[in-house]
Amino acid sequence: MKDESVGGVHWSFWIIGAVALIWNVMGVINFFGQMNADALAAMPKAQRAIIEGRPAWATGAFAIAVFGGALGSLLLLLRKSAAYYLFIAALLGVIVQMTPYLGMAGSTIDFGPFEISMFILMPLAVPAFLIWYSKQAESKGWIS
Repeated sequence: MKDESVGGVHWSFWIIGAVALIWNVMGVINFFGQMNADALAAMPKAQRAIIEGRPAWATGAFAIAVFGGALGSLLLLLRKSAAYYLFIAALLGVIVQMTPYLGMAGSTIDFGPFEISMFILMPLAVPAFLIWYSKQAESKGWIS
């Protein structure tokens, strides 16, 4: 393929941006699900206990993480460099959100490989990657 660009940027930019938006919108949906009493009541007891015991500041950090990531992804697709700063806010939100759970490694809550990857590694890796990627996109002139 001679011309690998779509709209002046590499075709992978659009795929990465779309996947990032989907991932972060799923986070927003998860946030609202955790705020809904009916959805919360339907969750397993251990998960419900974690959510109900979470400090308000950690819930606020969760909101910053998911809404910052979703808005950052939208701005990335709109080719705006402000996405970079929202991805930083999202990563900081994830880190702050996780601090109440740092001591849970030796608790009765069983984190298997799926839980570790989906609830710990991915929420840290995705915004970290998007911070790097948005900076790369800016250096290539894809966003401004």
